[in-house]
Amino acid sequence: MYETIDYVVDDPIATITLNRPDRLNALTGQMLAELQQAVAAAEADERAVAILLTGAGRGFCAGADMARLQATSEGKTRSSVEWNSTDEKPGDFDMMGEDYRLGHVYLMAARKPIVAAINGPCAGLGFVIAMLCDIRFASDRAVFTTAFAQRGLVAEHGISWILPRLIGPAHAMDILLSGRKFDGAEAERLGVVNRTIEHDRLLEHARDYLTALATHSAPRSLQTMKHQIYKHLDAPIGDAMRESQRLMEECLKRDDFKEGVASYIEKRSPRFERITV
Repeated sequence: MYETIDYVVDDPIATITLNRPDRLNALTGQMLAELQQAVAAAEADERAVAILLTGAGRGFCAGADMARLQATSEGKTRSSVEWNSTDEKPGDFDMMGEDYRLGHVYLMAARKPIVAAINGPCAGLGFVIAMLCDIRFASDRAVFTTAFAQRGLVAEHGISWILPRLIGPAHAMDILLSGRKFDGAEAERLGVVNRTIEHDRLLEHARDYLTALATHSAPRSLQTMKHQIYKHLDAPIGDAMRESQRLMEECLKRDDFKEGVASYIEKRSPRFERITV
């Protein structure tokens, strides 16, 4: 089914692996389409409470495939704007709005949390994809760069929106304008990643984290809180409070709330309802 990624579901995690290791998993149109298909498949699979995204071989993702960029620079192919289509994509756009269909920001609208396990070089469009994931763990061998300015490009695919919100305008300006390389330790200090992990333990750590989420947290709560955080980034406080109150009133009527209280009182693991599209 997939040629440029691997997709495996091992309850409760759907693992998507970018799989062009001979090219440091450089992104092609086909790979981006298959990534979108895999996220949609995970949304529809009740076994998958969360999604883990990583790269095969020694790198996470080197960015857009250089052969494609060269062809584009020579006018032989269409630009990467074609990757910004608003066609059918996974995600809850009733909650998040139609703008989240644009480009790759559908990852933020996906109904299940996405953790990036950044196992090596992470550059360009690969860096954008990682920043659009909900949580990021990096190997202590990871190296990051935006590299857009060095290619005569701009802050593309939504990185000018998400990066300042993650690390602040000053750090975002430095990383984008300079295109300098920085390691996992600095990435953690800046807030680019949540945590830097010893390389050989990276995937184990990410899987343990997601398994704990699936064991202790209601999948519908994970979905709703993820969307609240992104949607309320720029919302007036009153709008955020009113929507949160509405969502709270809805969840108080659900079985998940009853199960959460009962499991706490009975000192057992909760048995929350899984969600699918």
